[in-house]
Amino acid sequence: MGQPRRVGGTLALLLLVLLLEGAAGSVGQPPGALITDIDAAPPTPQLDGLEWTFVRIKYSSWEEQLRAFRARYWSDPWAIDGPAAEQNLSRRLGRVTSIAVKDPVTLTLSDERLWEYPWIYFVEPGNLRLTSEEVEILREFLLRGGTATFDDFHGPVEFEVLRKELKRVFPDREIVKLSPKHPVFSCFYQLTEYPQIPGLGSFFNGVTWEKGGHQAGLHAIVDDTGRAMALLNFNTDMGDGWEWSNAEDYPGYIRYTAQAYRMMINEVVYALTH
Repeated sequence: MGQPRRVGGTLALLLLVLLLEGAAGSVGQPPGALITDIDAAPPTPQLDGLEWTFVRIKYSSWEEQLRAFRARYWSDPWAIDGPAAEQNLSRRLGRVTSIAVKDPVTLTLSDERLWEYPWIYFVEPGNLRLTSEEVEILREFLLRGGTATFDDFHGPVEFEVLRKELKRVFPDREIVKLSPKHPVFSCFYQLTEYPQIPGLGSFFNGVTWEKGGHQAGLHAIVDDTGRAMALLNFNTDMGDGWEWSNAEDYPGYIRYTAQAYRMMINEVVYALTH
C-alpha cells in the first residue's frame, strides 16, 4: 500500500445546501455559522494534495442470506444504494473540501488494485462472509494504514454477524464505541452527536430505526496507536442518505441526508489524515 493516507435547481437541493452547511458548522466556521452556497465552503489547505476514491467492496454472503436479500431488495447486499450513493457523496466531498476526488470504483478484497486506495466501504455487512484469504488481506490492509467503513447494519443479529467476521480478522481486538469527543467528530464539521439516518422504508413508516436497532452509534476497531482503522456505522443508513439526497419527492428526508453527508465527510477526512 505504500503510504495509504497520502495516495491517490430544485427546492430540495437548496434545502440540502442550507442544512449541510448550517448548524454543524465546518472548518474555519464557528458553531451555528451558515453558508448558503455549498461551493462557498472555506479553504481547507490542510487537505491540499490528498486524493480520495469511493471504493465499494464486493463480497460474498451465505447462500440462504443471499437468496432472502435478493428476494426482498432485488440486489446483492454489497451493491445496495449504488451507484447513486457513491456518486452523490463523491460530488459533495469534492465541493466542500480541497481533496482531489476520483471516480468511484468497485473491487473485491483480492483485487491487486486494492492497495492503491486508503479507504474502502462495505454496505449491509450483516450479510458479510469473508473467505480465509480475504480475512488475511483485510487485516493487512488495515494494519498498513488503510481504513474500512462498514455501513447500514442494524439490530443485535446483524451486529453479531459482523462482530464474528471482524473477530476472524482481529482475534485480539474488540469493537469499541466512539464518543463525540473522538477526533472523527471534529476533524472537519464540528459534530456533537452521532446521527441515526433512517433507510427510506423506515422513513415512510415514521421511524428512524429498523430490525430492533433503536440506538445508533459509531463503533470502531483501533490499532496500537489508537487510530480507528475500522469504522462501524451501527443502526444507521448513511448510504440511503446520500442515494436519495436529490429526490424531490421526499422533501422531509432532506434533513437526514444533510446529517449523513456531514458524518461521512468527517469519517473520510479522518481516514485520510490519521
